[in-house]
Amino acid sequence: MSNTHLVLHDPDGRLGTELPLDRELHKALVKAVLGWTGDPALPPADLQQIALLLTGTARTVAADVRRAADLLPEEHAARALSNVVLKETDRRLSVPADGTKRCAQDRARLVRALYERLDRLMAVAPQAAMARST
Repeated sequence: MSNTHLVLHDPDGRLGTELPLDRELHKALVKAVLGWTGDPALPPADLQQIALLLTGTARTVAADVRRAADLLPEEHAARALSNVVLKETDRRLSVPADGTKRCAQDRARLVRALYERLDRLMAVAPQAAMARST
């Protein structure tokens, strides 16, 4: 039996339309990372890997948010709010991930916000169900 796994680190966003995400896995990771109240007792290299995984996830979910928002009319309020969220996402992801608890938690909050935005878009525009991150 073959045991394979995938680590999603795609700083250029090239894989955004090709890889389906395991939303439940990412939600569990976000919950765990945001649950750290003290020192998570992880080496910086592990914290950086978590931040990189969350960075790749954020880029992929942001692409889904873009596609879903683009289905709405230009003047739609949900599209305008999505554009604000996406600009903030771009700004935050322009800072390289590092091996700190703070960085991992910032990326976790970003992933959570992007999934929330995607869910709201899909509620407004059912045809936005074309987005893969369900």
